[in-house]
Amino acid sequence: MRADRLVSLVLLLRRHDRLSATALARELEVSTRTVLRDIEALSAAGVPVYAERGRHGGFALLPGFRTELTGLNHDEALALVVAGSRRGARAFGLGSALTSGMRKLLDALPDSPRATATDAVRRMLIDPETDLLARRVEPEETPDGVLAEIRRAVVAGHRLRIHYAAFEQAPRWRTIDPVGLVGVRDQAYLLAIRDGEDRTYKLSRVLAAEELREPARRPEHVDLDRAWRERSTRFRTGGDQVTVLLRLSPARRAELAGTALAILAEDTEDDGRLRVEVTFQDPRHAIWALWQLAADGEALSPAWLREALRERAAAVAARYRDGH
Repeated sequence: MRADRLVSLVLLLRRHDRLSATALARELEVSTRTVLRDIEALSAAGVPVYAERGRHGGFALLPGFRTELTGLNHDEALALVVAGSRRGARAFGLGSALTSGMRKLLDALPDSPRATATDAVRRMLIDPETDLLARRVEPEETPDGVLAEIRRAVVAGHRLRIHYAAFEQAPRWRTIDPVGLVGVRDQAYLLAIRDGEDRTYKLSRVLAAEELREPARRPEHVDLDRAWRERSTRFRTGGDQVTVLLRLSPARRAELAGTALAILAEDTEDDGRLRVEVTFQDPRHAIWALWQLAADGEALSPAWLREALRERAAAVAARYRDGH
């Protein structure tokens, strides 16, 4: 929305002595031509913005100019609530709202604390996009319009219709009572109640959503952290769990512990490798986890798992055996 962009432009100029059109375009994620049009619009509206020419020139506001534009809108306030990480805000469709909300928050501070806070933002990073090995997991995207509809229903306490594609099932519509939203690493989930039963939906599988005007049939108060722990426990202890005996390089032990549901037994062999008995959620989980270990792990039992990994490895080898 252009009005929000004009506000952001003014706040950017308030925070800096001057900024070039290129720098403003980069911050606002628009073209330099759009920035120049916005500058003209601000000037016509009486905002004392002027251009300084030369190598270190740019656009600036007259000294002493202040605005009353620091009031946060609804989405910006929500974004700051989930601002423990930028990915958390993006998971719920609030990435741009977080950026503009933080600008307003900084602008509301007196000059000295604002300078300190601005420098602190540059020097502290929570939950970066990659680890030290540059491994990056691309989050599964949900359309902004769908996220906004879900978000409104959760906050307003309204029932919700979602077109949901469960794993290996055809998409179908469901009417649910939303309880809350949870972001876990690169994934986001909707906790809800359907037909009196707790349900957990992966947001990336919601194809469409419609907020209804009916009040949600949900508890008035909720401890979302506790609700998530309880549902996680039920997930881990349900399903077609499988127990696997494997041989493992000690260097990959922590990775396995973070992937498996539980380590049941562990011993060290004469060559230094570990002999470990672990539990996985289901056969797919076991195959995936062992495949990630590559040559650092070997499934000893059950036999069907060894065969599944052998077939997968043979298929990959065949793909690379002959030409391109």
